[in-house]
Amino acid sequence: MSAILALLLLLTAASGTAVVLIREPRRQVFAIGLNGLVLTVLFTALQAPDVALSELAVGTAAVPLLFVVALSAVRTASPSQSADPGDHTKSPEDA
Repeated sequence: MSAILALLLLLTAASGTAVVLIREPRRQVFAIGLNGLVLTVLFTALQAPDVALSELAVGTAAVPLLFVVALSAVRTASPSQSADPGDHTKSPEDA
């Protein structure tokens, strides 16, 4: 095993561990993207370009993007907005 492969395997282990240990969701999304990038480089070094391109598209771009969209959708609805005391619209039970 060459030194480059050993280094890439260590980077893969470190980036995977970072994804698990990071507790803040936005930073975890960046760690997931970084992990996908490290895996892409590892697959390229292992001479698997088709797997590397798939990992680049899915693991580095699509999955982190979906997580960012989901996080922004969850964070836009704050509890203070949903329980607005000034809201005077009729509920179906009032009719």
